[in-house]
Amino acid sequence: MEPVLLYDTTLRDGTQGENINFSAEEKLKIALRLDDIGIHYIEGGWPGSNPRDRQFFDMAKTVPFRHARLAAFGATRRPGMLPGDDPNLAALVESETPVVAIFGKTWDLHVKLMSNTLEENLAMIEETVAFLKRKGREVIYDAEHFFDGYRDNPGYAMLTLNAAIRGGADLLVLCDTNGGSLPFFISEAFQAVREAVRDSGVRLGIHTHNDCGLAVANSLEAVRQGAVMVQGTINGYGERCGNADLITLIPILAVKMGRPCVTLENLKKLRGLSRFVSETANIVPLNTRPFVGKSAFAHKGGIHVSAVIKDPSAYEHIDPALVGNARNVLISDLSGKSNIEYKAKEMGMKIGGNGHDSGKIVQEIKTLEQEGYQFDAAEGSFKILLEKLTEQHKPAFDLESFRVVIEKEKNRPCSSHAIVKISVGCKDEITAAEGNGPVSALDNALRRALHQFFPDVDSMHLVDFKVRVIDGNAGTAAKVRVLIESRDQDNLWSTIGVSEDIIEASWQALADSFQYKLAKQQNLQCTE
Repeated sequence: MEPVLLYDTTLRDGTQGENINFSAEEKLKIALRLDDIGIHYIEGGWPGSNPRDRQFFDMAKTVPFRHARLAAFGATRRPGMLPGDDPNLAALVESETPVVAIFGKTWDLHVKLMSNTLEENLAMIEETVAFLKRKGREVIYDAEHFFDGYRDNPGYAMLTLNAAIRGGADLLVLCDTNGGSLPFFISEAFQAVREAVRDSGVRLGIHTHNDCGLAVANSLEAVRQGAVMVQGTINGYGERCGNADLITLIPILAVKMGRPCVTLENLKKLRGLSRFVSETANIVPLNTRPFVGKSAFAHKGGIHVSAVIKDPSAYEHIDPALVGNARNVLISDLSGKSNIEYKAKEMGMKIGGNGHDSGKIVQEIKTLEQEGYQFDAAEGSFKILLEKLTEQHKPAFDLESFRVVIEKEKNRPCSSHAIVKISVGCKDEITAAEGNGPVSALDNALRRALHQFFPDVDSMHLVDFKVRVIDGNAGTAAKVRVLIESRDQDNLWSTIGVSEDIIEASWQALADSFQYKLAKQQNLQCTE
């Protein structure tokens, strides 16, 4: 089967997503990870639009990419201006990338909105591509809004592609920029273009947005109709609803469709790449992300787990190890003995003996879930619970006491401070700290106390905090469930607390989170 070229535009299109912004240094780190996994083209940014992207391209000049070809992105020349006089094109040339991606207007509506003429737009496309080809660049022409333009005025849309071909474009990328096209229309339009340009020898690519939730499906349909390049972003980051997600596309192409795009060895790096980019973007990883998410191969029902243990293909469409992921068996009131036994084995724990068989553990968990606990969403707390139920728990610290004070003076904001006393081995530590609210104060005080014994605790960060009333009939006296999600440079974990007192529930979840983090470190033992 013909290979599919992967074109990543995370460093440009991805940064158009809300709350996503990379420094030049961060962009370079991401680019190196993309190169390591075998991405063929990396679009670094638009050097003519901002200083940060120019800095990135300056830095990239000294970096030897092993697999990827670096691309700079820009627009066609301005109306009424020669390509050689256009500062944006000059910036593209100065970036010294082997590849330049140029976008041009395909939809006649956009040409008119820009107060341009249809004829001048065609000249802009042809002359810009020809100018860059004379500079020795590989030129990828992005036909912006192609499918909308083809739907409204197919004749003119085709003229724009012909202009790029006359200029010498190496590859034409048809763009569903609004993300509103459906797969059957993508197929129809792609077939028409393929036939129209067959004699030119130019190759075709696809660029889709996810406004209808179809970016991946539309990209795959284009590949079926002859596209040899797929553009997208890591985790689907991008403007509005995002771009086609390369994290989903890559395994579908490589495993499901048998279209070579990355090696099987590099495919195993997919989950790590997804997590690295989300960490760099400071965005919590999506648990339900296909292939690499925490829930992608999660099993909850006891019957399901029993079947998976016997034959994984019964409930898993691929081996999760192919994409660097792993099976995740959830624990809840739907769990059976198979769930518990599987999780214990996964965690390297032994159950059975001392009266701690899996059946009794299942009953204990179901009782706790009836009280409001939810262990399928809190594996960190489940591991600690299982250790306690099997008498294998060795806490990194013990709480002696804590006190939280919240003060409010007239119209001033509330202030909070906490005093925490813990014991580690035979040593006691008392610390106090302020915070933005009582839980923040507790977190800061506990962290300060633990730092004396476990300096690595500073690498742990709270990334999510959720509170839910379990039964609202009791009003403000109702029992609440607190879920805390934490992460360090390598892992992401969740813990839970349940109580009628929101501070008590928060402490339970917070303490479990630190216990989980510190469990692999050597406990200090009292020698007195």
